[in-house]
Amino acid sequence: MPILTYRQIVNASIVTSSSNAIPRILFSYYLIYFSIKRLIRNDRKIFFLIIELAAVFFLCVVMVRAINEYFVFPHFYGDVVAQAPLLDSRKVVVTVVYIGFTSGSMVIIKFITDQLAAKEKEKAQLKQRYESELKFLRNQTSPHFLMNTLNNIYSLARKKSDNTAEVVMRLSEMLRFMLYESDGRFISLSDEIKLIENYLELEMIRYNDRLSLSFNKEVDSDCYKITPLLLLPFVENAFKHGISETRFESFIYIDLSVKEGQLAFSVENTKDFLQENNKKNIGLINARRQLELLYKEYLLDVKENGSSFTVNLSVNLNSYVEI
Repeated sequence: MPILTYRQIVNASIVTSSSNAIPRILFSYYLIYFSIKRLIRNDRKIFFLIIELAAVFFLCVVMVRAINEYFVFPHFYGDVVAQAPLLDSRKVVVTVVYIGFTSGSMVIIKFITDQLAAKEKEKAQLKQRYESELKFLRNQTSPHFLMNTLNNIYSLARKKSDNTAEVVMRLSEMLRFMLYESDGRFISLSDEIKLIENYLELEMIRYNDRLSLSFNKEVDSDCYKITPLLLLPFVENAFKHGISETRFESFIYIDLSVKEGQLAFSVENTKDFLQENNKKNIGLINARRQLELLYKEYLLDVKENGSSFTVNLSVNLNSYVEI
């Protein structure tokens, strides 16, 4: 029996693999992009799809056998491989397993890649939706704040107060911060605190001696980040829904502390006994939704009794959600 040299064996193997790959790739392509898709869409009856699939598979088996028997074996193996009938049962079985394994592997790989691509697409869409919602929430906060502050300016202007110009200047500085410095996902906690302090100074010009105000801060580091305009709505709420509707002397007590990344923030303000709280509180609603979107660990508690309104917020600043 003739013996093939090493070089002849390598050449024969390369030719066999290359030539047999053509029908296998064609069948795999048909299976992935035509047969399975139509089966999922149910374009035709399953019985006819199975018949068509079997016919195409049989055609590919015949193609592989014909390539091997009439081209590869005679020209590259010579007398080393004995010629067999085209539909020899043993070689047909080997060919069926060979094509089935190849096409099955390609279908599995295609399925996995499609699933991964679908997950990435879903993740991108979810991220875009979250970012759009966050942008919408912040866009609501700024006009809401502006409207309340303009009402304050209107009140001072009617009284012809000398403080009107200072209020307008402070408002301009705060709006500049909101428009140009708070458009990112996070800002430093110190910037948020400074914004609150500016707002308190602005409001104190209006209420003066009628309001007792305290803002206590205790932060163990200057490195903390927080989502922009998260704390301000709670303070603004104390003025809009509390102090502005209270007829007598009032108070607002604000406490902020951060220890090892755990933020504790509370706002307590006077509430009129006769005041009805039927208004839709946009600031609190937006703040709660931002907490849901951005932090895994938080607790927001709102309490109301006959004479006061209290908001207690606890947030793990290191538990932000990666969108």
